[in-house]
Amino acid sequence: MSGNPAVVMRLVASAYSVAEKAGAIVRKVLHSGDLGIVEKTGANDLQTLADRLAQKSICASLSRRFPKITIIGEEDLPTEEVQEDLIENGQAEDILQRSCPERYRALKEEELVVWVDPLDGTKEYTEGLLDNVTVLIGIAYGGRAIAGVINQPFYNYQLGAEADLGRTMWGMLGLGAFGFQLQEVPADKRIVTTTRSHSNKTVTDCVNAMEPHEVIRVGGAGNKIIQLIEGKASAYVFASPGCKKWDTCAPEAILHAVGGKLTDMCGNAYRYNADVKHMNSAGVLATLRNHDYYVSRVPQSVLQALKSD
Repeated sequence: MSGNPAVVMRLVASAYSVAEKAGAIVRKVLHSGDLGIVEKTGANDLQTLADRLAQKSICASLSRRFPKITIIGEEDLPTEEVQEDLIENGQAEDILQRSCPERYRALKEEELVVWVDPLDGTKEYTEGLLDNVTVLIGIAYGGRAIAGVINQPFYNYQLGAEADLGRTMWGMLGLGAFGFQLQEVPADKRIVTTTRSHSNKTVTDCVNAMEPHEVIRVGGAGNKIIQLIEGKASAYVFASPGCKKWDTCAPEAILHAVGGKLTDMCGNAYRYNADVKHMNSAGVLATLRNHDYYVSRVPQSVLQALKSD
C-alpha cells in the first residue's frame, strides 16, 4: 500500500527483520562452540547465551522503533545498555506493501502487546536437535493473538554446508500466513505431535485418548505448530502446564490466520493481555482442522488434573 502503513503493519514488518537477526545470533552462538548454558529451574529448563543475546536484540530493536508497545520476553534479564550491533533497524518491505485489515488500521502502539520467546526449544538446541528450534515474536491486541513471526534458524541444516540456512514465516488475522506451503494430513489419518521432554501420565493418557495412528515427540511449541501447518501432524496435544504465553502467541496467530485453532484442553481460548499470568495452566490443544473432535476426546480425568493445578 502507498502512503503511511498502519502501526501494526510496521510492527510486523520490523518483527520479521528482527526475528531474522535473532536467528542469525542463534546460529552464531552455536558455531562459536560456547553456548553459555545455565539452568533456570532444572535440567529441562535451560538458558543459553543465544537466548540472552537474541532477547536483548529483539526487545531493544522493537522498543527503540515502537517505544509505547508492551514487550514481554521469556528471559528475566538485567536492564543494561544493549550493544549497537544487536540492534536491527530493517523492516520487511513486502509486509509494508500489504494492505492492513480494516479492523487493525487505527491501532495505536500502546494497545499492542508483544510476546517474545527468543529461542524456543533451548534444550533441543543444546542437544543438536536444531530443526526443533524457533524464534517467536507474537503480537496481541485486546487479549487476542493477531499476528506472529516464526524464524527457524536452522531450517535446511540437514542438507549440509551448501544449504541456504533458515527461514521466516509470518501471519496475521484477516491477511493469511506466508513463508511456507500450507498442507494437511490426509483426512483418514490422525497424527498427534506432543512433548519430547516434558511428558507424564496425564500427557500420555490424553494423547492415547485421541486414538492416533501415529505419535510424534519433538521439542518446541513453535516447531509443533509448523508441523500442523505443513501437514506433518493433525493435532498438537499437551495436557500439562508448562507452556507459556510467549510459546503460543506467535504460533497461534499464524495457525488462526490459516483457519486452525489453539486453545486449552477444555477448548477455551487463551488471553494475551499484558497483565495475564504467563503459564498456560490448562495445557495446549492445537489443530488445523476438526478441533471439536479433539476437544471431545480429552478424558475427564485429564480435565480434573489440569483444573486442580
